[in-house]
Formats: sequence, structure tokens, C-alpha cells
Amino acid sequence: MSIPLAVVAGASGFVGQHVVEALRRQGSEVRTIGRGSVADATWDDPGAIEQVLAGADLLVNLAGRSVSCRYGRRNADEILRSRIGTTAALGRALANVGSPDLLWINASTGTIYRDARDRPMGEVDGDIGSGFSVEVARAWERELWDAPADVRRIALRMTIVLGAGGGAMSPLINLARIGFGGAMGDGGQKVSWVHVDDVVGAILHLHRHPEISGPVNVVAPDVVTNAELMAQVRGSMGRRVGLPEPRWLLEAGARIIRTEAELVLKSRWVAADVLHESGYEFSHPTLASALAEIAGRAPRGLLPVALG
Repeated sequence: MSIPLAVVAGASGFVGQHVVEALRRQGSEVRTIGRGSVADATWDDPGAIEQVLAGADLLVNLAGRSVSCRYGRRNADEILRSRIGTTAALGRALANVGSPDLLWINASTGTIYRDARDRPMGEVDGDIGSGFSVEVARAWERELWDAPADVRRIALRMTIVLGAGGGAMSPLINLARIGFGGAMGDGGQKVSWVHVDDVVGAILHLHRHPEISGPVNVVAPDVVTNAELMAQVRGSMGRRVGLPEPRWLLEAGARIIRTEAELVLKSRWVAADVLHESGYEFSHPTLASALAEIAGRAPRGLLPVALG
């Protein structure tokens, strides 16, 4: 199923850039919505958003402030507003445009599920968790489901996205290279991850399957523990050993670099049941495959990391 016209909101981010590039590579016209002057429409211009969406076959909304920051009141408000406000704006625009054949894929997060070490969380049987991150995810998805637009909708519950040049990979590479690439906390927390190529692949797959709607988990089948993740990251970087980081050190370090230790201490065990049952085949089904591709493209030295 071809995609003649696609719209990507949040196109300047790590995942957004990959989505735009893949769509253009397959021949799609891509329009963007964002905050910068290079976007085809900005969030403060509802009329322009409607014009951009007119006639579109696919809308992918990836807009939202990074959660890699301290959850103080100002940052918390911005995290929530940047997700709820953009999703609401798109819902209003789609209601006015009227695009019944359009697929609206809205970013969400696998963090919506509870801390889990006992079993994987699927779209049907997963237990919703509690806490700030979960409440943000629930509000984000609620805005999608309640939008007054007559279109097919999918909440893309992405797990930790790995890829060269961005995502969650650069901090892990830096830790390995400076000798702090050991287990974090007790190392037993599950890490659900996905290569950015498979985020793109999942989006294209979902467009080809009109029977799918609702929440969709985007996670590679090879879920590992944090200790296993760090061991494989070290191996991919040619480092045999790495100092472990106990909880107290992680919490102290998180305050210094203005982020939250929860991002690495919560056990995220997520299963891609919908993608699996619909026949999606991962480009990088194993962590070893993903890390080999990333290591082959990672430049030497410490990599730039945006602090919260």
C-alpha cells in the first residue's frame, strides 16, 4: 500500500528524521509540522496545519519534550503540555479537514506499563503502572482516543530507541568508553528496546494493515536485563569490564546531569504482540544485531549528549 502523502509532526527529532528519510526514500511526499521555520506548518497556526493535513494518507506525530530531565514543576508541565497540546491540535485539524482514509499514528511509550520482572506486558494483558511518567502516557493516549476525528488511530508505545547518532545509545556508549559500563542498580531490571530502523519499519507495516488500530507496542523480541545490556554494549565497544553503578550513585549522578534515575532503574518488560501476530519481521531482532550496526557507525571518542 503506497503512501503518496505523509505528514510528520516532530520531524526534527531523532526518530522523526529517520521516519522522514524513509518515507521520502520510498517516494512519498512528506510535509512537516513543528516549531522551526523549516516546517511546513507551525503549532501556532491552525489554518496551516489543516492545509498540510489536507489529502494526507498518513500522519505520524512524534512531537513532545524529552523526558530526560528533572521532573520539577516547570519541566513536568512542559512534558505534559508538549504532548497533550500537539495531539489536541492535530485532532481539531483532522476534524475540520475530514480525512476518513488517513491513518493517525501518535507517539506513546512502553513506560505506560508497570514495573515488571515477572512477565511481559502485551497490549491486551499488560498492567498499566503508576507515577508521573505513566500519568503523562495515559493523558497523551486519552487525548488521541478522545479527539473528534473520524480516522483510524494507533498509539505507538515505543520502548527505548537505539540507533547511531542519537536516541538512548550515546550515553550508553560514553559510559562504556570511560569505564562505567557495568550493571545499573541491581542489574536485574528488564530493558525493552528497539532499533530505530524497526520503529520506521513498524510504522510502514501498520499503514499496510488497515485492520490494526489501538495501542501497539514497538519492542524487539530480545528483551534483556540491564546487566546483559551493559555487557553487550561494552563488548560492542571493545571494553571487557565496566564499573557497576549502584542505585545511590545513579541517583546522585542523575541530579548532576539533570535527569531522573527512574529512566534506567524501572523494569520495562514489554511484548510486541500486535506486531508479531500481524506478521512483522524485525530488521534487528537481537540486541547483538542492533549493537553491531550501531558500533559500525559510531565515531570515536565521547559522543555529545543533551543534558536535561
